[in-house]
Amino acid sequence: MRISLIILLFLSLIAGSVARTGRAESDSIDFSGTISLSGAWALYPMAVKWAEEFQKIHPAVKIDVAAGGAGKGVVDSLAEVVDIGMVSREIYPEEIEKGAWWVSVTKDAVIPTINKNNPMIDKIMARGIKTEELIDIWINGALKDWGSIAADEKPYVINVYTRSDACGAAETWAKYLGKNQNDLLGIGVYGDPGLAEAVIADELGIGYNNVNYAYDVNTKKPAEGMRVLPIDINDSGKIEKEEDFYADRQELVDAIASGKYPSPPARELFFVCHGKPNKELVRQFIMWVLTEGQKYVPESGYINLPDEILRAQINKLQ
Repeated sequence: MRISLIILLFLSLIAGSVARTGRAESDSIDFSGTISLSGAWALYPMAVKWAEEFQKIHPAVKIDVAAGGAGKGVVDSLAEVVDIGMVSREIYPEEIEKGAWWVSVTKDAVIPTINKNNPMIDKIMARGIKTEELIDIWINGALKDWGSIAADEKPYVINVYTRSDACGAAETWAKYLGKNQNDLLGIGVYGDPGLAEAVIADELGIGYNNVNYAYDVNTKKPAEGMRVLPIDINDSGKIEKEEDFYADRQELVDAIASGKYPSPPARELFFVCHGKPNKELVRQFIMWVLTEGQKYVPESGYINLPDEILRAQINKLQ
C-alpha cells in the first residue's frame, strides 16, 4: 500500500508539472525499454519524427514504427501486438466496446490527386472540381470522362483509384462524399505510397492521398508526376483566389489550419491503446508527444491542435 501511494504521488507531481509548464518530466528521466507503433500511413511520417526525437533524449529507448493502415493500427493495439495504434479516422463504437482508449495528437487532410500530364491539365486546374463531381466519380460512377470536367468533347476516360486496405484516408474521403469506404469505386491499391504511384503512372488517373504523400518531402511542392486537384468549394465553376492554396505544402497546411479546406476531408489523427496505457514508458512518450513533441508538427507538414484540445488530451492521460 505504501509503495502504491508513493507511485501515485510521483505521477501526480509529473502531471502537475506538465499542466503548469507544458513540458514533460520525461526530459529529465533516463528511461529505457521499447515502444511499438503500427497503423495509419497518414500518421506514419509524424510518428517516425517523434520517435527519432524522443530517442535522442533517451538513447536507451527503442521505438519501432510500422505503417499498414488505420484498421491494422486498431486491431494491433486492441490485441496488444503493439503498444500504440496510429489511427486516422474516428474510433468506432464497437472498438470502444473492446477497450479502445485514444488521444488526438495532430491533424492533417486527404486531398484529390491527378497526373500532371493529364491531356486537359490546364483546363482542369483552372476550373477545379466540385464536390458533386467527386461523388459522381467515386460513388455513383456517373462521371466517366475528363472532357465532362474540362468542357472538352475529347472523351478521355477517367481511371479511378482507391485504397484496397482498411484505412483512415479512404474512410475520411468517403465520409466527405457522404458514404463509407466500402462504397468507393475504383481500382484498389494498397497503401498511401501505392496509390500515389498509381496516379503518377497513369496520365488519366485520379486518386486521393494524405498530404505528406502528395507533396515532396524536400521541395514541399507536389510530388514529381502529380498535381493536387483543387476543390471548387463554393461551386462557382472556377478556382478563385481564396480556393487556390495547393501550390506548396505550407499553403495547404495553412488552409487546413484556418478552416479554408473543409473538414472532412481534414481530420484529427489519433494514438490508440487497449485501455489507458499502464506501461510508464508508453505514458511518458505520449505525454511528450502532447507537449514537447508538438514543436515538430509544423515542420513535418501537419497541423497543431488547438491548446484546449491538447489540454483535454493531457487530462485524459493523467
